[in-house]
Amino acid sequence: MASPSRRLQTKPVITCLKSVLLTYTFVFWVSGIVLLAVGIWGRVSLAVYFSLLDEKATNVPFVLVGAGTVVVLLGTFGCFATCRGSTWMLKLYAMLLSLIFLIVLVAAVVGFVFRHEIKTNFESNLNLALRGYNGTADRHSEAVDTIQRTLHCCGVQNYSDWERTEYFTHRGIPRSCCKRQDDCSEEDLKDPSKAKLKVFVDGCFFLVTSTMESKMSVVAGISFGIACFQLVGIVLACCLSRYITNNQYEMV
Repeated sequence: MASPSRRLQTKPVITCLKSVLLTYTFVFWVSGIVLLAVGIWGRVSLAVYFSLLDEKATNVPFVLVGAGTVVVLLGTFGCFATCRGSTWMLKLYAMLLSLIFLIVLVAAVVGFVFRHEIKTNFESNLNLALRGYNGTADRHSEAVDTIQRTLHCCGVQNYSDWERTEYFTHRGIPRSCCKRQDDCSEEDLKDPSKAKLKVFVDGCFFLVTSTMESKMSVVAGISFGIACFQLVGIVLACCLSRYITNNQYEMV
């Protein structure tokens, strides 16, 4: 049995660690809310771009929403485990934090490695969308129009890409390419030399990938930050569990 002075030294450390871990757990819980918000924001703000990607790429926001939900639940469990001072619950909390850290890290690495494949896939699907464009409200045609209006671009590499489409032979270049809607007649859009003065000449591929990279970098940065932040929780939970165990042995 340890001396009373030794036990008195251990208890303040446990109290301090509990306070720090509770503060961490609250911040961790808030980070789960942030992940949820980022996932929803990514789904809404990048929806038009995701519509021209393969189904696997469109699952990224849902992964973030799922991760955010797990973090919120795990944060609640961590708060309960800290308040109870249960060693096995704290160890389980540390293990789950480690597991989530590894999953997020692997997901970030995979996303970084396959970013060029995503670009190639987007370019291919954008070319297909141009060939199948019909000016109606179908998903791909609407995505093309939205991208061209929003980013002030036309075609894939430049506006002349439309000259190789079936739509151009009947209607010319789409009106979504026009700089000014009130100064852009169908006659002008059917004549490439006149259309050059009326439409945006830059292609959409470079602008879209730049926009996606800038927004996805925000998503990746927040996700990576939260993943690294979990290391703090792992260390705190392990230390608290160890001190509680030692204190129990000292009382025997």
